[in-house]
Amino acid sequence: QVQLVESGGGLVQDGGSLRLSCAVSGRTFSTLAMGWFRQAPGKEREVVATISGSGGSTYLTDSAKGRFTISKDNAKNTVYLQMNSLKPEDTAVYYCAASTLLVRLRLGVGDYWGQGTQVTVSS
Repeated sequence: QVQLVESGGGLVQDGGSLRLSCAVSGRTFSTLAMGWFRQAPGKEREVVATISGSGGSTYLTDSAKGRFTISKDNAKNTVYLQMNSLKPEDTAVYYCAASTLLVRLRLGVGDYWGQGTQVTVSS
């Protein structure tokens, strides 16, 4: 069974940076499309970024463009979300998800989910 473990969350000040990591086991990583999602208190879960299995195609939600970067290291079976210029509105629990079909992630449907990591940006 595929397992995903997120790490790298924490508390940062407005304008700071964090790098989230998601380690994947149980399946050939290069075949999996990956995504980062977040859910703030009282809000619906939203997609932040997705990346294809090969890493050749990426997507960022509008609010993340120019600030966040999603990347995939197939040799390490890890997907990353580099978050720069963080804002208080980025505060949320961040989840990584995996699917054999990229389109499913774009639709907000993951086949496998991590446990989440808290990101808090103070003002």
